[in-house]
Amino acid sequence: MTAAALSLATDHDHGADGVPVRRSRAERQAIVLDTAERLFAARSSRSVGMDELVRETGLGKMTVYRLFKSKDELVGAYLARKAATVLASIDADLMRLEGDPRAALLAVVDIVERDVTRAGFRGCPFTNVSSEYDDPTHPARSAAADYKFELHARLERLADQLLPGAGEDLAAQVHLVIDGMYLSGGLLGPDGPASHGRQLAERLVDSATATV
Repeated sequence: MTAAALSLATDHDHGADGVPVRRSRAERQAIVLDTAERLFAARSSRSVGMDELVRETGLGKMTVYRLFKSKDELVGAYLARKAATVLASIDADLMRLEGDPRAALLAVVDIVERDVTRAGFRGCPFTNVSSEYDDPTHPARSAAADYKFELHARLERLADQLLPGAGEDLAAQVHLVIDGMYLSGGLLGPDGPASHGRQLAERLVDSATATV
C-alpha cells in the first residue's frame, strides 16, 4: 500500500492518556456518527454545533472534517446509517417469515411498536431531523425520503403478495398507521394511541383479504 493510500485508510488521534491511537477510517466514522446520534437524540441536530460534536468525539477537528465536509453532510450520513440499520432489522424478519406475507407485513408494524414503546422514545428520527431543514434537497430530507420510500416498497411488495395486483391501497394504509404510531408515540407516550397501531393494522389486513 502506498503512503498516500495508507493515510486515507488510517489516522492518528490521541487517547485519554495522550498516546496516539491509530484508527481506520471506518472506526473514526463510527465514532463520529455514534456521537452525533447521542447528541441529536438528546436535543436536536440544529442545536448541536460542529465544535461541540468534535469535542465529544475526542477526535481532532481535521479528522472529523476529513470524514464529513459539513454539518449538513454529517446529518445526512447519520440518517442514512440509521435507515440502513432499521431496514436491515426489517429485512431479517421478512426473510424469517418468507412465504407468509400476512405475518411479515404485521411484523413490520411490530418492529415499529417495539421502537415507539421503548424508554426514552422521542419520535421518528427521520421526521424529527428532516423537519428541521426547509430545503427539500438537504441531505437530511433526502435521507429521510429515501428511507420512507424503501419502507413503503417493502410494505407494497408484501401487500401485493396478499392481494395480487391490488396491494397498493393496503400498503398505503399500513404505512399511514406506522407514521401515526411514530407521531403519537413521540407526543403522547407508549400508552397512547400508538399502542393500538398494531391492532388497527391487523384489522386493515384482515378486512382487505376477507374479500379476496
